[in-house]
Amino acid sequence: MAFLYRQEIKFRHCDPAGIVFYPRFFEMMNDTVEAFFAKELSFPFAEMHRNSGIPTAQIAAEFQAPSRLGDILDISLSCTRLGRSSLDFDYDARCGGAARFTATSTVVFIDEKGRSQPWTERI
Repeated sequence: MAFLYRQEIKFRHCDPAGIVFYPRFFEMMNDTVEAFFAKELSFPFAEMHRNSGIPTAQIAAEFQAPSRLGDILDISLSCTRLGRSSLDFDYDARCGGAARFTATSTVVFIDEKGRSQPWTERI
């Protein structure tokens, strides 16, 4: 089952042409993952990052249509693979049902020295 994150497009997301500057979509993807860990796994980033972390090791995106100031994006997040110390995610972002972007990413669970480590039992 997919996790749904809703993101209103703010002025800060947009370039002078009034559309989302594409790197902002990567921030929104990270916000989605952060919300997923907090709400679905009860493992908020503030707690996780005391002695570990989950940097993004791989990310790829395809943009189907621009998003504009005031749009509401529904970002669907699905975990497609759980490895020993990594997770693969699929993203599907839509506005009013219309596709805006799809993406994939891999995050890796690391210790305080930056080395991969097995997921905690919470995952």
